[in-house]
Amino acid sequence: MVDKVEIARQFIEAIPHAKALGLKLTTIGDGEAEISMPYNADLVGDPRTGVIHGGAVFAALDTCCGAAVMSHPSAPGGTATIDLRINYMRAATPGQSIIAHATCYHITRNVAFVRATAMDEDQKLPVATAAGAFTVEGL
Repeated sequence: MVDKVEIARQFIEAIPHAKALGLKLTTIGDGEAEISMPYNADLVGDPRTGVIHGGAVFAALDTCCGAAVMSHPSAPGGTATIDLRINYMRAATPGQSIIAHATCYHITRNVAFVRATAMDEDQKLPVATAAGAFTVEGL
């Protein structure tokens, strides 16, 4: 049997932008994934505030969603983003890591549906939330 968790882990580690962002897969299995992105001054969108650029947060959420799909028990293989909507709730706190958590909550023959949240150390209000659709591809 194919170890989908290991395939997802290897896939994420091989993505050049994931390496550049410092993304680390911290938890994965049964349609859920968690990825951490450490604070990095090179990813700041506005030097006056020190806030991480929204594009970096988007990439972390997108990657985390893909990992959640790949680890779903009904997903036969790889995936690609069809649609991903991000709602930015607030600016990330400068100096803090971002943790993205995604859940693949429904899967059909061709499409997987995912929800995700990005948080920093302030667990009261997310930095961003996401909802998306991803392809379901065979092995």
